[in-house]
Amino acid sequence: MATEIKAPTFPESVAEGSVAAWHKKPGDSVERDELIVEIETDKVVLEVVAPEAGTLSEVLAEEGATVESEQLLGRIGEGAASGGEKGGAEAETKAETKAETKAETKAETKAETKAETKAPAGGGKQHEVKAPTFPESIQEGTVASWNKQVGEAVKRDEVLAEIETDKVVLEVVAPADGALSEIKAEEGSQVESEAVLALFSEGAGGAAESGGEDKAPASADDGASDETVGDKILAPAARKLVAEHDLDVSKLEGTGKGGRVLKEDVQKAIKAGSAKKGAKPAGAAKAAATPAPAVEGERPEKRVPMSRLRQTIAKRLVQAQQTAAMLTTYNEVDMGAVMELRAQYKDTFLKAHDTKLGFMGFFVKAASEALKRFPDVNASIDGTDIVYHGYQDIGVAVSTDRGLVVPVLRDTDSMKIADVEKGIVDFGKRARDGKLGIDEMQGGTFTITNGGIFGSLMSTPILNPPQTAILGMHKIQERPMAVNGQVEIRPMMYLALSYDHRMIDGKDAVQFLVTLKELLEDPARLLLDV
Repeated sequence: MATEIKAPTFPESVAEGSVAAWHKKPGDSVERDELIVEIETDKVVLEVVAPEAGTLSEVLAEEGATVESEQLLGRIGEGAASGGEKGGAEAETKAETKAETKAETKAETKAETKAETKAPAGGGKQHEVKAPTFPESIQEGTVASWNKQVGEAVKRDEVLAEIETDKVVLEVVAPADGALSEIKAEEGSQVESEAVLALFSEGAGGAAESGGEDKAPASADDGASDETVGDKILAPAARKLVAEHDLDVSKLEGTGKGGRVLKEDVQKAIKAGSAKKGAKPAGAAKAAATPAPAVEGERPEKRVPMSRLRQTIAKRLVQAQQTAAMLTTYNEVDMGAVMELRAQYKDTFLKAHDTKLGFMGFFVKAASEALKRFPDVNASIDGTDIVYHGYQDIGVAVSTDRGLVVPVLRDTDSMKIADVEKGIVDFGKRARDGKLGIDEMQGGTFTITNGGIFGSLMSTPILNPPQTAILGMHKIQERPMAVNGQVEIRPMMYLALSYDHRMIDGKDAVQFLVTLKELLEDPARLLLDV
């Protein structure tokens, strides 16, 4: 029975797409989940994979044809992918030719010993592990880390590597059960959309399967891409150790096949101290030295490339200061009423909603109400146009090891405080794990940042373009305040509103902040809408 190949379900804003490329022709055998055709829309390129294994029997939409969401593109027949009934002889001939060509290429470009090591033990099918299809606004990414090494057994859909772009970290997963046979893009290298990162062998995995006839126990270095330094051949793990310990490669002795320097060889040299780089002659050192005060102790320095996310953050912050007429107004809010309400209901809230009651829920709801009253603060500038948004999408700044990200809560006016708290907890966890999607960090109309969780007493937040305002929360500090003619110790918080003076007048900015203060100092206003 034939299996239908359909176009993906297009996003709401995408009406149609065009067939960019067929990766298989009628008669070609295909495996389940193997890439067959690419559909190009006005926003992104979508991949269509085989729903079942078999043979591509029919193509109904040629390259260049315009197709709609879920339109039938072709059909897959049964048989030839598993070697069977249709076109057996032809499939065998193709497989033999392909295997011969591959073997010849390997023999020409790589050493014989390396080819032996790289051959997958199970003799399974090889796949190319490719970078994901990047969104239109992203040109390239950086290989942040390899979670699996060559020869290490992995399961289907297990994470092999992480690609860091200037907006999000993308995961690359295993296409099947097996092992990496070769890594082509090392950590730190720049890759483009769909670039080949590695080769993957089905059914392979584990040093025990690598099968050496008369060689020493298998090393983690075996099978990866080597590098020649001088007259020495270094395995990747060995090369990494050499760089970390600043060793003289010429003093290393390789015990691998063909004199290959393995990780174990470098470790032995480090223990013995036999590969340290020689010190400069005393005379030369004296000649080069200039009089300087003696400094005792180590003075280490470390230089690392700026991550793409950090580069983008830096660029956007400078852009905000260069393009906007940014000004900040301050006020302070007595947090006593909110803290009492929170203390009274936090246990009940936790039982009812399975999430803790924090302060951010009150601020998001108060900001949503204030944004409705002051639409200029909720607007954005697009060239010479002002765009007024009839909804409130509030971004919440989240700090991660990689940098600051701002996921967006949608339609906060209709959200309950419990929904806000759950959303923020979820954003925080996924941001730290690098699991946030690009669409979750786009399109906000207003931003809230909370420096108070780190102890900040007062700061000047920077705008998040194209938004025209951002609210900064700070530490709750007990201070003596005059209340009804008496001095009382009250829990106070400074609020800072940075705004684009091209769009927002000082009067509106100040009144917005006063409204926020009034709503927070008397939370009943949020319920009564007054």
